[in-house]
Amino acid sequence: MAAATASADDQTTTITHRTVELSTGVRLHLAEAGPSSSAAPTVLLLHGFPELWYTWRHQMRALAAAGYRAVAPDLRGYGDSDAPAVADPGQYTALHVVGDLVALIDDVLGGEKKQVFVAAHDWGALIAWSLCLFRPDRVRALVALSVAYTPRSAARKPVDGLMALFGDDYYICRIQGCAGKIWGLVLKFKIGPTRFRKIE
Repeated sequence: MAAATASADDQTTTITHRTVELSTGVRLHLAEAGPSSSAAPTVLLLHGFPELWYTWRHQMRALAAAGYRAVAPDLRGYGDSDAPAVADPGQYTALHVVGDLVALIDDVLGGEKKQVFVAAHDWGALIAWSLCLFRPDRVRALVALSVAYTPRSAARKPVDGLMALFGDDYYICRIQGCAGKIWGLVLKFKIGPTRFRKIE
């Protein structure tokens, strides 16, 4: 790991990678920089859509230089993390993804008493807001970028709210249900590989 005295713009600050299996049964890819001690103040960095841990690479170096442990996971379904039962969107609710984050804090980052700072961007901010609501005892502070807090409504699905605000042409509204159709075409015409090889 990098020394806490490295400068924020030091490109030699090491970002390490590992995959951890959580008590939720999901394996998450983690990128980490800074002190490895669970006693170090930890900043959990949550990416948006369609992004990966890589979004945070520059901030990770700056945080490590300031003495923080910076941890940026590929969230469930992204990058090198597990993508459980893609055919079952119920596996990707905020409750499930927040469960992964709480398990990450408990299993890997310091135990049940650990509190983390959270910085989140885009769709990661929606997950961060849910983490703060569901488990405020695990969060010391939150910085949410580009997505303001929007209360959930039992009367309306989030996609319906987006459609009411932005119309049918908003990208999230347009892609609803497309994944199944695209996958059906891939299987029907055997377009491309069903598993992509990792490019280093």
